[in-house]
Amino acid sequence: MTQKLEIEPIGIVVGGRSEPTEDAWRGTAVIRLDAGFPVEVVQGLEEFSHLLVVWHFHRASPDDVALHARSPRNNPRWPSTGTFVHRNHRRPNQLAQSFPRLLRVDGLDLHVTDLDAVDGSPVYDLAPYFREMGPRGTVRQPGWPGEMLADYWAETAD
Repeated sequence: MTQKLEIEPIGIVVGGRSEPTEDAWRGTAVIRLDAGFPVEVVQGLEEFSHLLVVWHFHRASPDDVALHARSPRNNPRWPSTGTFVHRNHRRPNQLAQSFPRLLRVDGLDLHVTDLDAVDGSPVYDLAPYFREMGPRGTVRQPGWPGEMLADYWAETAD
């Protein structure tokens, strides 16, 4: 292992969802960057449609970390898979990545839609999404993520 990394949030999620849910993440929120940053840190960002945002599952407890295999969402229809196959708060550092659409930039406020973080989530990094840095080649995955996430961006969850 390498040395421990200590980082400070660069901003916070304001608005949007107040409670975490598994599905129906549509909606708008603001990524409010730290007021200590000069506004030039976002110069040119408005030309991009999407962001890559790294944020923290701040409402999760370290006790939620699950270092073992289990069925996604505890659904026995889906295969038991390891911690690093899941994209939830049960990961060791409880960090997440999201790719929200950037609606507009207002000073250090980044108005976004489809950010699957809740109000108050600390943001640790962000960057514009570059299509050229996305996955190369065919993306392969088993069938269960598509079934599990069918309503992820739905207006309301069933």
